[in-house]
Amino acid sequence: MSYPIPDNENERLAALATYQVMDTPPEFEQDALTEIAAEICGYPVALITLLDERRQWFKSNYGIPDITECPREVTVCSTTICANELLYVPDLTADPRFKDSPIIAGEPHLRAYCGMPLVNPEGFAIGTLCIMDFETHELTPSQREAVRRLAQQAMALLELRRQLLNRDSIMKELDDARREADEARRKSDAVINSLFPASIAEELKAAGSVEPRYYELATVMFADFKDFTLLTEDMEPARLIEQLSDAFARMDQIAAANRLVTLRTEGDGYLCAAGLPEKNRTHAIDACLTALQFQKFVGEGNRQRELLRLKPWRQRIGINTGSLIAGVVGTQRFTYDVWGSAVNAAARLEQACEPERINISASTLHYVGGLFETEPRGSIEVKNLGAIDMHFLNRIRPEFSEDADGSIPNTAFWESAGAESTTMGL
Repeated sequence: MSYPIPDNENERLAALATYQVMDTPPEFEQDALTEIAAEICGYPVALITLLDERRQWFKSNYGIPDITECPREVTVCSTTICANELLYVPDLTADPRFKDSPIIAGEPHLRAYCGMPLVNPEGFAIGTLCIMDFETHELTPSQREAVRRLAQQAMALLELRRQLLNRDSIMKELDDARREADEARRKSDAVINSLFPASIAEELKAAGSVEPRYYELATVMFADFKDFTLLTEDMEPARLIEQLSDAFARMDQIAAANRLVTLRTEGDGYLCAAGLPEKNRTHAIDACLTALQFQKFVGEGNRQRELLRLKPWRQRIGINTGSLIAGVVGTQRFTYDVWGSAVNAAARLEQACEPERINISASTLHYVGGLFETEPRGSIEVKNLGAIDMHFLNRIRPEFSEDADGSIPNTAFWESAGAESTTMGL
């Protein structure tokens, strides 16, 4: 059996879907409207219905509670939604459009109908508010107007539902966006925290930049592995880089344990510094302890490589104490770095160092000499800086060493270190 279909049926169905109302439980407000409609008009049945592509579903049902829906082809409301205007038929058997309908010619033998389409703000009739009787039943103009007004109220309730759904959807999108932003911020903070000292990380997160700072005294250390590229002759490059990464990770741990800040790695080169970003009295001592512990770590690895008949990793370390400037550079990729002649001198000390040795300047020795065993090297000419007094750092003095290698300080070391740093005005 055919039935009227609105010209804008596809758009109408899309509009209906935005209310997400089909097959939802009854609601008091809608039920109150159908009860009022039935009472005002004296009809035994009043419905608020929504029509999708195949059925008329009852959102509110006054008078025939055992029925929740019916096929669109048998309902009068299929005609109502096509007109977008009140449809009033006091005797359905006398109207050629409806007299042969199964619900009129047969059970339940409907006779009278008045329905108003539920027209949403975009102009789509998504359903109806209708009243029905099983006998012919005329309505006064005021009763028909009441049906019109009650239908408008029913549509207003549905529109409120849609607005609440839209609000909930927007709130969910905002919550999702907030969670995504929080997660992105958490990941960004984690990266920043892993790359920078705590105080620098906090300043960078808060201000987006870091003010450069001048340090009257700090200690810089460069380390590298001489002829590192030649090691590829004995090992696959990928495996070699993996081992280098593991070595740097362990060096990071050693540096952090001694209060040094790892600044950057370049190839097989490693740069770190003591006495920044927070100033301290023992920066030169901390750097020397770190260098000795680097040397011990690399030496242990070389003993393993010797058993495997692999070439040793021949580390060189240069340490210098002096003034410098530290700050963060970059806009997309931030780097905490240091500048100044003290930094350049540390690089030259590393380049002038013999493999598997630690080369320190006279300025560093000035602050650590009573705690460590050293060897004078004399004054050595270096590029762009002239002659620099250099010394090999060998170990912690035995009386101050916790271990036989002379890389771990004992209690007496720190007692003496405190006394020396006070005397030197650090």
